[in-house]
Amino acid sequence: MQYRRFICLGLLFCGLLMGVARADTFQLNDGSTLTGDIVSANDGGLRLRLPDGSYSDVVPWTKFSQDDLKKLAKDPKMQPFVAPFIEETEQQRIQRTEVTVTQPHRLRHPASTGLFSAMLSSTVGLFVIVVLYGAGIFAAYEVAVYRRRPPGLVCGLAAVPVIGFLSPIIFLALPTQAEEEWEEEAYQPEPAAAPPPPSFTVPGNPPPSAPAGPATANIPPARPPGAPTPASASIPLPEASPEETSSLKLSQTPAAPQKPQLPQTQIFQRGAFMFNRRFFETKFPGFFGITRRDADKDMLLIVKSARGEYAAERIARISSNDFYIQVRKGHATEEVMIPFTEVQEVRLKHKDSP
Repeated sequence: MQYRRFICLGLLFCGLLMGVARADTFQLNDGSTLTGDIVSANDGGLRLRLPDGSYSDVVPWTKFSQDDLKKLAKDPKMQPFVAPFIEETEQQRIQRTEVTVTQPHRLRHPASTGLFSAMLSSTVGLFVIVVLYGAGIFAAYEVAVYRRRPPGLVCGLAAVPVIGFLSPIIFLALPTQAEEEWEEEAYQPEPAAAPPPPSFTVPGNPPPSAPAGPATANIPPARPPGAPTPASASIPLPEASPEETSSLKLSQTPAAPQKPQLPQTQIFQRGAFMFNRRFFETKFPGFFGITRRDADKDMLLIVKSARGEYAAERIARISSNDFYIQVRKGHATEEVMIPFTEVQEVRLKHKDSP
């Protein structure tokens, strides 16, 4: 039992010694010192437990010296409260605010070359060159249509590299042709053969082609006066009846009835002609009216395209890219749109022609 008492007294004594050893001494700015254990800390200051067991009032942080504040800042729990009151030197402030510049990874600049060489060295540049090349040829085609020039010539010159862009400019500056020299003329119908002249024959006379004998071949020789009449002369000749004498008429060989001459079919094929708005307006002006003239009222316009073959009675509308034709379906009519690029052949024929 006595050993236990000694052990408890020893532990108590050690605890007191440790409490005294843990007590902190702080040097205040007014020259006084403050000793005690830290109980709590907040934004307002620090509270200590004094050696006599009592508790001090909250000591503001501004009363502590800079050395004590720096020691207190080493405690992670105290550091947020103490850090605003620690004074820093100019060197420390510079070190704290110093910015470390890290150079980013930069791409290597390509070697300096010309514009055309740089465009050829990239995919985007090649695409731009191809687009500009095609745009130049298309512009040349539009200029050829506008100025009525051969598209093959204008587009061929525009396809020449580097200097091809001058082709649309030159032909655009030239005047418009009155009539395309490169466009073929429409097929002209051949003149119909003249009918044979009528032939006339007279009954009892040879045809005109057979030469008649001399008029005196059947006249008997003259008889001397007082000579007897020969027996052949005494035979009375039959007299012609009044009906026979009055039946001398001209007979005309009946001619076969002739069929009316139909205008020849005109054929316009792709390749020989360029199908566009001007082609239809100049070649078939009579098909644009609601009522057609007598010369064109029996004509049909056969349009052969990729969609089929249509017999157009009238061209209802037309634009720069397509046209609308009016076709008949039974007792009604319908408008059909046909692009110029799909037209393969156009025929102008009479409605009774095969």
